[in-house]
Amino acid sequence: MLDTSSSTATPDQNSKLVLGIDTCGPMGSVALGRLAGRDLEILGQIELEGRSYSATLVAAVSGLLAGAGVGLRDLRGIVVVNGPGSFTGVRVGLSAVKGLAEGAQISVAAVSRLEVLSRKANVLSSALDAHRGEVFLRVEGAGIETRELLAGARELAAIDPVPWRIAICDEAAAAILVAAWPGAQLVRGSAPVAADALRMGEARLAASGQVDLALLDGHYLRRSDAEIFGEPTAAGTQST
Repeated sequence: MLDTSSSTATPDQNSKLVLGIDTCGPMGSVALGRLAGRDLEILGQIELEGRSYSATLVAAVSGLLAGAGVGLRDLRGIVVVNGPGSFTGVRVGLSAVKGLAEGAQISVAAVSRLEVLSRKANVLSSALDAHRGEVFLRVEGAGIETRELLAGARELAAIDPVPWRIAICDEAAAAILVAAWPGAQLVRGSAPVAADALRMGEARLAASGQVDLALLDGHYLRRSDAEIFGEPTAAGTQST
């Protein structure tokens, strides 16, 4: 059971605490940070094994808060990565955030995993493996409309101008981009984690960029298999 009580720390200390949650990738994480002036001090981070988020996420949050000697109601806000990524991971993370935030009246900011990767690498565009020969892609830059999309070979060939530097953190995405855009520079780095999301998202909380929990949804970019394969075919919809 997650402790929702407050700590004995001073109100000024508690008002600067922020929690980060990322369950979108093959590995997930939760992080706790405290604002110190203009800097964000990461107090702790716990990694989560993929495919086990529903069983471990809330316990990890509880352990992180207990380790710092604070309670859920001490949080100033929560930054959640709402995709793109695993459908199950995104949904588990958002469901947990809604449950935590509603009961304790905590502000929530949502950030894109692609944007977190871009900002971490200090590169405007980024890509993540989306499987099936596709990438989740963020394109941004001078003369380029900022957007995020699911892209295979056809979609990549249609993008003009091509971003010249792209942040990546997996070799599957690299292989797809090299084949489509051989002249682009790939900036390799580690996968984004909850602490990275906190560094980007806490500014949105400070600027009143929190989301309405009733409207908080996943940033999927791709429809689920149930939506794709569950659609009736034209023949199947005809009466017999």
